[in-house]
Amino acid sequence: MKMLLLISTLILMSTSTILFDFTKTSNLDNWRIVDDVVMGGRSNGSFEINKDGHGKFSGDISLENNGGFSSLRYNFKTKDVSNYSKIILQVKGDGKTYQFRVKSSSKDYASYIYEFQTTSDWLTIEIPFDDMYPGFRGRRLRQPNYEGEEMEEIGFLIGNKKEESFELLIDKIELK
Repeated sequence: MKMLLLISTLILMSTSTILFDFTKTSNLDNWRIVDDVVMGGRSNGSFEINKDGHGKFSGDISLENNGGFSSLRYNFKTKDVSNYSKIILQVKGDGKTYQFRVKSSSKDYASYIYEFQTTSDWLTIEIPFDDMYPGFRGRRLRQPNYEGEEMEEIGFLIGNKKEESFELLIDKIELK
């Protein structure tokens, strides 16, 4: 009986679920850009599928009018993620630092954040749930890290406190 339980646990731990796999025909209806214009800023992000079938989050960050960020968000029906322990990203960037963000509910004010550095090569970024810290409007909150029970929104954000152009290619986002 113990062996059967161990095998079942290992199978559950090794399975993965695709949250989004970009292709040339991907539907982007549930993806949206939220820039600092919501606070009077002037940054300008965009999102599209590029000619190779990857998600392309790109634009320009402006510090004008106290701006300085662009974000890309994806909402979906609440998912029970308690059988998973991490998120796996397949991304290619421009050498800049980005944040990957999770919300248990899209109504939550705080996001759980993990920062990662990109290169001009395709990277596999593994993000353990318990490494994702809570934050709101650029401030780290004094609350526990992400517990990985439910998920309803994921996203990317760039806000490096400087004016810059950016481009992040996204191939796949999965739970493991």
